[in-house]
Amino acid sequence: MTPAARLAAAIEVLEDIAVRRRPAADSLKEWGLAHRFAGSKDRSAIAGLVWDSLRVKSSSAWLMGEKLEAATARGIALGALNRARGLDITAISSLCNGEGHAPPPLSEAERARLTACDMTGAPAHVLGDYPEWLAPQLEEAWGDRAAEEGRALAARAPVDLRANLLLTDRDSALAELDHLGPRATRFSPWGLRIDVGVDGRAPALSAEPSYVKGQIEVQDEGSQIAALLSGAEPGWQVLDLCAGGGGKTLCLAAMMDNKGQLYATDKDGRRLSPIFERLERAGVRNVQVRAPKGKQDILADLAGRCDLVVVDAPCTGAGAWRRNPDAKWRVRPGALELRIRDQDEALNEAARFVKPGGRIAYVTCSVLKAENEDRVNAFLNSHADYLPIDMAHAARKAGLPELADCGSKLGPGLRLSPATTDTDGFYVALLTRSA
Repeated sequence: MTPAARLAAAIEVLEDIAVRRRPAADSLKEWGLAHRFAGSKDRSAIAGLVWDSLRVKSSSAWLMGEKLEAATARGIALGALNRARGLDITAISSLCNGEGHAPPPLSEAERARLTACDMTGAPAHVLGDYPEWLAPQLEEAWGDRAAEEGRALAARAPVDLRANLLLTDRDSALAELDHLGPRATRFSPWGLRIDVGVDGRAPALSAEPSYVKGQIEVQDEGSQIAALLSGAEPGWQVLDLCAGGGGKTLCLAAMMDNKGQLYATDKDGRRLSPIFERLERAGVRNVQVRAPKGKQDILADLAGRCDLVVVDAPCTGAGAWRRNPDAKWRVRPGALELRIRDQDEALNEAARFVKPGGRIAYVTCSVLKAENEDRVNAFLNSHADYLPIDMAHAARKAGLPELADCGSKLGPGLRLSPATTDTDGFYVALLTRSA
């Protein structure tokens, strides 16, 4: 397929997403099945155009003179060629020549808009490409930096990996993946980073021997930092209360050097399905998976016994928008209310298992105060036997002194974001129970 035909296909997929109100991944998969002539590079390039368009959907619509709620798939895609890919009017015109499978030529109005590239008067939520209804919450979190932080969340994310210290070390992992151009991450002592190409195509890691052997795992550096800050040590009794697919469970097991006991569970047992194969591949031996069994209390024996309970809380995922750009346009106010309820329930449940002198590590991949500092303060107000741990001290103790200045100014905890730490947006708070 020609670049112009790929653009036309991306517009077709964007139209399907808008009309049928479905996740982008579903529309892309269906398009691929219906157009089997398209090779893997074509499908990857089309997906890259779609994801880039969704990243900058709001500013693209503004650039093209369209209201977001009524924006056309063509307008969003054309605007994104400039906003996300930096193409000028000449380059965009060459893709829209109407020949073969190319999109129709630019109209005079489109040409004028793409020539001027005028964003004068655009509000922060347009410049930052986030939903208008979330503007108050994001401005509460970031103040006058909201547009800058939003732009960082709208950028492409690199591929972050974690060297599994149970089976290798970072230098060896870097050497093994040298052909992919990895580099060491800025903060995490385990992390490797690979930049994606201009077309947004990521390397096929599942075919790499080091991945197949469990020597590396895909994990954002922010998630690695959250695990480091938890302070898990060999010999501890640790409960991962919202383990999901096991990303942090694997990380914690490596921190504990397979010593002590790590329990992994999740309210939704289906989310635990991938963990078994991942544990085996990673050489993890100190994890017990506790899948839910109806109304049975599967964690009763852990009450008051844990040195650490990790609550990787269900959240809106606002801190991971650069990896899931369509999620920010699909989230609704009602979803935030549900997540807040889930977060309060998870924190209250976690308190049941912490022994005197133990701690809770509360983690979200959200940047919203309502899901972060507000939840921790609500917990502390109802649990007089818990106190927040100073995160500057925790960062230094974890060997991350550069993060000592990332303590939240909105309450307890520490904040990470693409604009400040070049990671996904994470929040981490540590709460210790009185001895």
